[in-house]
Amino acid sequence: MAGINHSGSSSPRGHRDGLVAAERERFGGIKWGSAFFGWLTAIGMTVLLSALATAIGAGVGAANTTNAQEAAHQATQNAQTLGILSGILLVIILFLAYYCGGYVAGRMARFDGIKQGLAVWLWGIIIAIIVAVLAAVAGSQFNILGNLGVAPRIPVDGSLLTTSGIIGLVIAVLVPLAWAIVGGKAGMHFHRKVDQAGINHRAATTN
Repeated sequence: MAGINHSGSSSPRGHRDGLVAAERERFGGIKWGSAFFGWLTAIGMTVLLSALATAIGAGVGAANTTNAQEAAHQATQNAQTLGILSGILLVIILFLAYYCGGYVAGRMARFDGIKQGLAVWLWGIIIAIIVAVLAAVAGSQFNILGNLGVAPRIPVDGSLLTTSGIIGLVIAVLVPLAWAIVGGKAGMHFHRKVDQAGINHRAATTN
């Protein structure tokens, strides 16, 4: 906006930074409720994207395969390629899902986007542990996340099981963490733009 000095502590941006600092001091920190809803968003996106990927894969397989014998032959010949493609697909699904989850948490909490993204990831770890313990004690029917297909698996043959299992574990841990944090920062940034617009308007009307 013309006539507004945007630099210095007395500028609109400086006023915004001071206002945000005061608000963060009172309302900042991890907001576990916001992070929980962010985790729910991430899980919902994971389910939807996994189902979509499965449907597309099934459709492509049906279109390219004439009989069961040919399907078995192709699966044997292309097991390693399918494992790599599935790993890439897993990365994409987790990236989109946890970015959205972090964004929701950051938008809801308003401050400390990195912490909100981290909390989204921690909710995933905590709930996964609880579900695993429940399934071990009460039976596999209580493995809710597994039954929903929330954790996509990489289809590989036995010779690749150990290697792919380690890679899959690393992907499942690090990709959600990284992109939940990025999403949390993006969600928080929206509020900084809103704050700046308000400060700019106040400065323009008082000059």
